[in-house]
Amino acid sequence: MALDVQRAETQGVDVSERGRDADGKGTKLNRRLYMQLLAFGDCYDVDSVIAVLQEAAITATVYLDANDPYGIAILFANEDPDFFVTQVRDLLQYAAFAALLPKPELTMFGRTYAIGYEQDLEHTLITRPLERITNPELAWAIWYPLRRDGSFEQLSADEQRTILMEHGGIGMAYGRAGLGTDIRLACHGLDKNDNDFVIALIGKELTPLSKIVERMRKTKQTSQYLASLGPFFVGKVVWTNRSDK
Repeated sequence: MALDVQRAETQGVDVSERGRDADGKGTKLNRRLYMQLLAFGDCYDVDSVIAVLQEAAITATVYLDANDPYGIAILFANEDPDFFVTQVRDLLQYAAFAALLPKPELTMFGRTYAIGYEQDLEHTLITRPLERITNPELAWAIWYPLRRDGSFEQLSADEQRTILMEHGGIGMAYGRAGLGTDIRLACHGLDKNDNDFVIALIGKELTPLSKIVERMRKTKQTSQYLASLGPFFVGKVVWTNRSDK
């Protein structure tokens, strides 16, 4: 009987990401990209850290910390979450990492996701995020987590859509102007501080990214429906590699 109940409860459960093709027909893809940002202080030899990552031949990006003259952060990306508790864990045992001071308050971990209207799910979930995080021309990045206030979830779907369109419109305007783009990750249940999302604003220059944050402060979502925002990591790319190229 217990087994029958379990089967009944799991029928119809599908964790695939969903989109919609050009004809409006629903599509789905059970793939996504996981990303983890790990930050460290007391890094006096960035080249040694980079050498370890080069030898590993994995997808990763190293940032110099704009708020710590001896700080760095490493962004790892992989479709398999096991990667972060196996290969990444093993890499951090190398001597190049031994003297570094971990900054767990800046650790961020999330997964790419689809909203439901994307026509090319593989591009949305895998290809485009990889292109953005490993593009050395997009040298500056601002990474931060956020958690929405519970009252947002009580709004109707139309009210939520209107609020998100106002917020997202700012990012799209900066994107069309070539001043910045973003990475959006869901981190429900993956974050020790119970955040909902991890966001990265990335671009060729830092000032436009700061301006995006400034403009978004005034949106309804940020001013009324966020329970927490940050901490922020601000960094510049010093090395990057994409393992599938």
